[in-house]
Amino acid sequence: MKRMLRKENGQSLVEFALVIPLFLMLVVGMIDFGGLLYTNLQMEMVTQEATRIAGLGQNDTMIRTYAEGQFQGNSESLTITISPDEANRSSGEYVTVTLSYPTEFLHLLGDFAIPVALESSSTIRVE
Repeated sequence: MKRMLRKENGQSLVEFALVIPLFLMLVVGMIDFGGLLYTNLQMEMVTQEATRIAGLGQNDTMIRTYAEGQFQGNSESLTITISPDEANRSSGEYVTVTLSYPTEFLHLLGDFAIPVALESSSTIRVE
């Protein structure tokens, strides 16, 4: 009986070359998802504080300035919606502040990145 001997010198290298892109994509995805989660939590805090300022009777300009100043991202892309506006807002009514921020998931993929719109909203009664 003859035994066939095969050379398997490059097997590990080929397996590594097949697995490493998937592994890197998984690691980059986890890091990028953590960044999205951080931005979303930060938006929640900014929204709550801006809503509290609106509930204390401040004007829309002050609320927008506060939200843009506290947001740690591209504040030019941040959309701030205050409902109702200060002309229609009175004591005892509810005011809602909504922040929207467009971003991308897996932005390292360039044109293949997944667009994501983060949104946070909070409502409080005006004093």
